[in-house]
Amino acid sequence: VGGRSVGVPGIPKLLEDVHKRYGKLPWASLFGKPIELAEKGFAVSPRMAKSIEQNRQYLQRYPQTAAYFLPEGKPLAAGTVLKNPEFAASVRLLAQKGSAPFYTGKPARNMVKAVTGARDNPGKISLADFKNYRVIERTPVCAPYREYEVCGMGAPSSGAIALGEILGILQNQNMKTLGADNIHSWRWIGDASRVAFADRDYYVGDPAFVNVPTKTLIGQPYLKTRAGAIRGTDKALPKVEAGRFGALAAGKAVELPSTSHLVIVDKEGNVVSMTTSIENAFGSTLMANGYLLNNELTDFAFNPAGEDGKTVANSVAGGKRPRSSMAPTIVMKNGVPYMAVGSPGGSRIIGFVAKTLVAHIDWGMDIQTAISLPNMLNRGSTYEIEEKTAAAAKAPALEQLGYKVQVRDLNSGVQGIVIGKNGLQGGADPRREGKVMGD
Repeated sequence: VGGRSVGVPGIPKLLEDVHKRYGKLPWASLFGKPIELAEKGFAVSPRMAKSIEQNRQYLQRYPQTAAYFLPEGKPLAAGTVLKNPEFAASVRLLAQKGSAPFYTGKPARNMVKAVTGARDNPGKISLADFKNYRVIERTPVCAPYREYEVCGMGAPSSGAIALGEILGILQNQNMKTLGADNIHSWRWIGDASRVAFADRDYYVGDPAFVNVPTKTLIGQPYLKTRAGAIRGTDKALPKVEAGRFGALAAGKAVELPSTSHLVIVDKEGNVVSMTTSIENAFGSTLMANGYLLNNELTDFAFNPAGEDGKTVANSVAGGKRPRSSMAPTIVMKNGVPYMAVGSPGGSRIIGFVAKTLVAHIDWGMDIQTAISLPNMLNRGSTYEIEEKTAAAAKAPALEQLGYKVQVRDLNSGVQGIVIGKNGLQGGADPRREGKVMGD
């Protein structure tokens, strides 16, 4: 936390850019609800109150943040009506003037001042960094799975690449026949995920700085070989290493789960799958203009030197965008959108989305049942199982297969919509405050 970890926020410019290309309603008309919520206030949810209490030691570090979340030194209680007139003013300015003030005006100066003036961990962000920020449109990464194409965001996000690897390996196994209750279904998912995470640690970074071998990583020539290793045993793979595609070193980063996801399908068939994040539960815990600033730069590798002098794809550099695990996904069938899905959850996002896709596509679950299915995932070393669910009973069987197992809270927030012949079917994760809404 603190100033050193704050990166230039991209959302205001992104939303404005997308609206200019695709929007129909006047820009200024789109912000009434957040302005109203900020001015009139909203009730603090039990989950938010719990998070404030858990992060109290960080929230009390900076006066503005402490005054907002810890009034009179006490964490906000559930049910408290929380107002934020300063944020309302920021949103009103965005509505009236667009994103320009956010990057070149007083809001930008306030953010730079907060970051560079953080007394215990000042950052180096500058007004030039804000002024030079650009939105980059990237070619989607699409991987075949059964009769579908699963499409998402490419590097520096690792989400679609990792999903492409997991599903590409599972493409070589009849997951439908195995079924959701068979422990070997989860062995396949677990070891496919271990392969994907090993590769992402080595090869995924900002493509402006490093060559990311996306087509190779999600291609069947490579993935059939990895699937063959899984098929060749009835136990967990004893060791999973990255494929060999270049002289790079693994980069380990801290990816934290304070993220939001939404999916929308409109009456004309337009689809949005959007994941957005400030990284930690309360970002950097610095505030400016009524909002928290991110600590997204912790997504960069914490070992930028690498092993034996090798380059780390996700090492930190000026103007570079950090690797993430966000996996906003649109599933295509016969060239048209069939499904939109995604989740918050830090680096566990990949496992949450993979589980949901397999549960729906292979195991025939409707979207809500697929989302609600207990989470089980493996990011490389430990098989994590959602506590207080039926999945916890699978822990001994996974241990017998050779996995190290941890039963813990797995707070996904999957949102999904399936576009059927007779309309839309939505699902929202019961683990968070999400809702299914429609006209």
